[in-house]
Amino acid sequence: MTVRIVRLGTPRAPNEGPRLGTVRRPPRGVPKSEFAQRDYYDVWFPNLAPSAELVKFAQGARSERDWATFARKYRTEMATPDNARILDVLAALSQHADFAVGCYCENESHCHRSVLRELLKEHGAKVG
Repeated sequence: MTVRIVRLGTPRAPNEGPRLGTVRRPPRGVPKSEFAQRDYYDVWFPNLAPSAELVKFAQGARSERDWATFARKYRTEMATPDNARILDVLAALSQHADFAVGCYCENESHCHRSVLRELLKEHGAKVG
C-alpha cells in the first residue's frame, strides 16, 4: 500500500487507486463529469494546494533561490494544525490503501508536489 505522487492528466498506473487533485483550480475546459475519466482526479482536494498568492509566486520563480523560498513558504502553510492533520491522515491511509495525489505541473522538481512528497514521508507515509 502506498501513496503515489502523480502528474494529473497522465495515464494511471495499475492499482494506483483514487486520485486526489491537490490543485487550486479544476482543469480548464474539462467538464466536471470527465475529470476522473480523463485521468485528472477522482476527488478535488485543494486543501493541500499552495495558497493562491503562493501559486502566483511559484509561477514567477526564476531561480533556485526563488524555488527554495517557495518551498519554505509552502511548508509553513502545510504546518498549520489543520493541514498537518490532513498529512497525518494521508500518511496513515498510505499504510493500508493505494491512492495518488497530484498536480498539473510538467516538472515535478518545480511543483508543490515535490515538497508534498517530502512532507508525506516526514509524516510517515509510504510513498511510491
